[in-house]
Amino acid sequence: MSIHHVTAMAGDPAKNLGFYTRDLGLRFVKKTVNFDDPSTYHFYYGDEIGSPGTVLTFFPSNAEAGRRGVGETCLTAFRVPQPSIGYWTQRFIEKGILHQKLEKRFGQSVLPFTDPDGMALALVGIADAESEPGWSTEDIPSEHAIRGFQGVTLLLDSAQKTAAILTDVFGFREVAREGLVIRFAAAGDAKGSIVDICEATGALRGRQGRGSVHHIAFRAADDVQQAQMTEKLIHSHGRHPTEQKDRKYFRSIYFREPGGVLFEIATDIPGFAVDEPIEALGRNLELPTFLEPRRKAIESALPVLEMATS
Repeated sequence: MSIHHVTAMAGDPAKNLGFYTRDLGLRFVKKTVNFDDPSTYHFYYGDEIGSPGTVLTFFPSNAEAGRRGVGETCLTAFRVPQPSIGYWTQRFIEKGILHQKLEKRFGQSVLPFTDPDGMALALVGIADAESEPGWSTEDIPSEHAIRGFQGVTLLLDSAQKTAAILTDVFGFREVAREGLVIRFAAAGDAKGSIVDICEATGALRGRQGRGSVHHIAFRAADDVQQAQMTEKLIHSHGRHPTEQKDRKYFRSIYFREPGGVLFEIATDIPGFAVDEPIEALGRNLELPTFLEPRRKAIESALPVLEMATS
């Protein structure tokens, strides 16, 4: 199964919201809170309905800046149509978005850039991605819109044990190598189907904070498939997943993969329209049932977002 979503840490919530909706043109799919810390927002960005493989989420907080290093996700990459790379390069220049020179990786055009908190991102030009659905805005033509994730890159001491989980539990397979990077691909849906592992034995370990990826979530169609994957993690790979947690829009289990990155397995169901109609996604603060009695106090403690969100 491919990537379900990526969750990262951010600083100022208004800057985060503006960057991902206005500058990158993603849809603001859900405004809620961190269920484990309701004093913090939890933002979800994606395509029109928040399809698995398109959703990038953030915990905006006052955390210190993170430090990239071994044991973490060092790059999150989005898909765009190959002819759109030039459009995005020009847009980054006009918007003053920090970016690097266009480069080739595994034969594909890659435009690396960073968000306001220093999170490492990239756009990857994909042939025929024009036919994939994307969320367009008044400012970004539909033909250039982001088409969800290409994938992630993990920076690890060693790839072997992590690769075993990717292939045995998640159904990925090794498809290529380039320098220190091993590429794994999932069958099926193109969105979120790539996991690259960069081996950096002995390098400094990363420290999570603003600009860091908190965890990577992989897809399970439903509870039954998630339970099967959990059993395999326990009995074949010696992992110790959490109990299932209800995240309202999906149900999740979590575990540390052997290199130290936090992995999640999230169900495709029930989806983001469970508490809002599709046309109104992201407009209101949505809370899980157990937090509704505290809504007034939660709303008063959260920062005010002074910008349009739809």
